[in-house]
Amino acid sequence: MSAVLITTLIVSLISALLAAVITVTDSFVNNYGTVKILINKRKILQAKGGSPLLFTLASQGIFVPSACGGRGSCGVCKVKILTDVGPYLPTELPYISKEQMKEGIRLSCQIKVKKDLEIEIPEELLFAKKFKATVEKIRDVTYDIKELTLKLVDPQVIDFRAGQYVQLSVPPYDKIKEITQRAYSISSVPSQKDRIELLIRLVPGGAATTYVHYYMKQNEQIEFTGPFGEFYVRETDAMMICVAGGSGMAPIKSIIFDLYEKGITDREIWYFFGARSLRDLFYLDLFKELEQKWSNFHFIPALSNPLAEENWDGEVGLITDVLNRYLKERIEPSKPKEGYLCGSPGMINACIQVMKNNGISEEKIYYDKFA
Repeated sequence: MSAVLITTLIVSLISALLAAVITVTDSFVNNYGTVKILINKRKILQAKGGSPLLFTLASQGIFVPSACGGRGSCGVCKVKILTDVGPYLPTELPYISKEQMKEGIRLSCQIKVKKDLEIEIPEELLFAKKFKATVEKIRDVTYDIKELTLKLVDPQVIDFRAGQYVQLSVPPYDKIKEITQRAYSISSVPSQKDRIELLIRLVPGGAATTYVHYYMKQNEQIEFTGPFGEFYVRETDAMMICVAGGSGMAPIKSIIFDLYEKGITDREIWYFFGARSLRDLFYLDLFKELEQKWSNFHFIPALSNPLAEENWDGEVGLITDVLNRYLKERIEPSKPKEGYLCGSPGMINACIQVMKNNGISEEKIYYDKFA
């Protein structure tokens, strides 16, 4: 082992030990008492000081989304803090832009509540709730994606907009020693208020997805919080160009079936769904049936690497290439358009570029990125 590597390991170990000592000392020496938190200039909370803002708010029934469960590794739990709480921490810097710094945006999981604070959060977070539910059904829709149906414990009901998501709480299991939270889009329609449906793809080594795929049992009790998110249909007459891949199907499915259920069928919709091979496709019959009933709805599944034995006769190629071809050759260029995208950051970024190249302004492209 090189001297540089040994030195790096020693420094890292010392830093970790110092951080632990500071945390323990702080909990014994400093008594922050009761603090007041003013939210959006109208709601005041009183809470015990000393904990990260994320958890302090949660203890008062206000749930700020955090895909990593408050470990500072996702950058989702951003809030605007109007009170001086000190300089930005190294753990915040990867997730906060210079523009956000000027606005006072911070990661709530990294800011310890030590004094009275004034903060601003999206109004929707004031209405997010914690729900208890029963695992009603677990169904394989592909080899690595499960459809999970959660029935709310009576008398709870959930109100959400098609396209939003919830944070599922996974209990400790195996080597995971504490509750883990992860964000998943709702794939069911908002009219179904007593249960929600999620699509969860297995991520190798993923704490929550591993639990859902290998440990979760039907009829067990589970908790989730929400709803969250700004990914929803804008109320315009523009043509909708939707693109998704894998479990990115979830919010798009919710959006499309919500529109159909409400009778909003005069908007033209093109839905491009990309997969690698036939075993990665699902809900084909569901969307083909909808296509037969809805003349303005067009469903285009595409495979980037179909196997010869699959005898696939649909579109072939990267979903961005298929999208580009349709925008140039099949879709009316003069009609105003909006983009609705859900999938990996790489796919989203590539689709945005294709749409911009075909005359769709970036302000009219809405998306939900996930890793």
